[in-house]
Amino acid sequence: RQRQPAPHRQSPSRRGPAAHTMQPPMHQPPLGPNGQPTHGMPRYQHYGAQTAQGQMPMPPPSRPQSAAQYAGAPVPQMAHYAPHGYAQQALPPQQQAQQPPPPQQQHMMLPPHMRPQSAPHYPQPPLPQQPPHLQHAQQQLGYPTHAAQHYAAYAQQPPAQPQHAQHVPLAASSAQHAAPPLPDQPSARAGAPPKDPRPKTEDVTGTRGNDFEDYFLKRELLMGIFEAGFERPSPIQEESIPIALAGRDILARAKNGTGKTAAFVIPVLERVDPAKAAIQIVLLVPTRELALQTSQVCKDLGKHLGLEIMVSTGGTSLKDDILRLYNTVHILVATPGRLLDLANKGVAVLNQVVAVVMDEADKLLSPDFQALIEGLFEYLPPTRQILCYSATFPIKVKDFKDKFMRQPYEINLMEELTLKGVTQYYAFVEERQKVQCLNTLFAKLQINQSIIFCNSVNRVELLAKKITELGYSCFYIHAKMLQSHRNRVFHDFRNGACRNLVSSDLFTRGIDIPSVNVVINFDFPRSAETYLHRIGRSGRFGHLGLAVNLITFDDRFNLYKIEKDLETTIQPIPPSVNPELYAFSG
Repeated sequence: RQRQPAPHRQSPSRRGPAAHTMQPPMHQPPLGPNGQPTHGMPRYQHYGAQTAQGQMPMPPPSRPQSAAQYAGAPVPQMAHYAPHGYAQQALPPQQQAQQPPPPQQQHMMLPPHMRPQSAPHYPQPPLPQQPPHLQHAQQQLGYPTHAAQHYAAYAQQPPAQPQHAQHVPLAASSAQHAAPPLPDQPSARAGAPPKDPRPKTEDVTGTRGNDFEDYFLKRELLMGIFEAGFERPSPIQEESIPIALAGRDILARAKNGTGKTAAFVIPVLERVDPAKAAIQIVLLVPTRELALQTSQVCKDLGKHLGLEIMVSTGGTSLKDDILRLYNTVHILVATPGRLLDLANKGVAVLNQVVAVVMDEADKLLSPDFQALIEGLFEYLPPTRQILCYSATFPIKVKDFKDKFMRQPYEINLMEELTLKGVTQYYAFVEERQKVQCLNTLFAKLQINQSIIFCNSVNRVELLAKKITELGYSCFYIHAKMLQSHRNRVFHDFRNGACRNLVSSDLFTRGIDIPSVNVVINFDFPRSAETYLHRIGRSGRFGHLGLAVNLITFDDRFNLYKIEKDLETTIQPIPPSVNPELYAFSG
């Protein structure tokens, strides 16, 4: 037999027979947090990972010896340096039964950051009385209904502390200052965000009092509408949604910032069949930034419908668009040039399209896009529905209407062309004084976010450099930039990374940034149409805004012409502008 190895023993010693006894195995050193032995390390270094994160190493607290000491002695201030769970380690059940800790000292068993903190006491108001229909439901059923439970939970919430009026922070929605909605309000039906407390003008409030439920929309679509913050339809939505749901062609004209996007997105989302794997809706827009914005609105409103929404614009990878179209796409948001290219290649199959939407139709029907639009309609079925929306319509729209549309329903909500909430001023300056005047406006106005428009690409970059030298944060964007750079600037400015944006006329159409309250025309536009779209970037959805125009001697004739065409009056800017005309203070 193989001989077994002998246990640990020492060799015989001359000092006595005790040397022949069995010796215990060698003690293994404790391991630190990284799995390495702690020989040569400070004693406190293996008690937690905080030492490796750059904090000052502190010795661990001594472990209490009795229940009284454990419950009565406060945990030292170094307890948060100990390993997780060390300060909360409980005693064995026998010791707990023998001597439980006093109730007033139980919180001492927790680390300092977990102990209850004393807070000021606010008197609780009396609970509001429950509505009669909820009381009746409880009496009939014998137990609280879902709505009754919701109301009871709301009634038992502690009152919010009063907030003082303050300036709206950059890129922060002022809706966060609103009180939580009551259960009988439409915005509470689907977990909607708090109501926006900013006042609104008659451009969006002058409705007949209809609700979105009156249109018999899908439940999933209603959930997306209310979760996006919509409460009631605006005038253009009230006029457009039922007609679009009936399948008729629409030629709608409404002011900038009154809800035109939702006016056509809601009915087309209702008409899409998710079980049908084909392109059913085509949304045509003139610019790439507007395509990204429109697709995001479609995703927000239809997030519970299970639809596939795709964006295809110029300046992006054509290969990626082709690979994406081999999968299911229900709604395609595109610019005309890229979509016509995909249709010519046979990748975008448009023979099952139900509806075609043309946002900013006046631009899409201009000579720049007219040939592309007519080429696209050759791939569409003859039974398609056409929806055209814009703030202005040129004379050429009549030719398109007679050629492609079938007895369109015309909507005109443009009794006056300019927005009621936008205050317009002009400042008469010389060309060399424009930058100095702009610096004065920055110093005197309460700007949340502003857009400064120039007439050329070169002036956009030069002005952005001047504004940066003055010490103000500034981005710029124009059509000659790389598409990736344009997307980054648009995304960052929309999220509030910068307060000022210098732009060419690329940003005049459809761009919806609610936090923009000031528009400055550094270069005065040459046409009334461009001026109308520029100042429409402020005062979105019935809110207040300010438009300031820097006028030189050569611009005086354009000023008179635009005032006459738009039937409006542009006043000279006063020494001090009342902030109540354009700024929301809480």
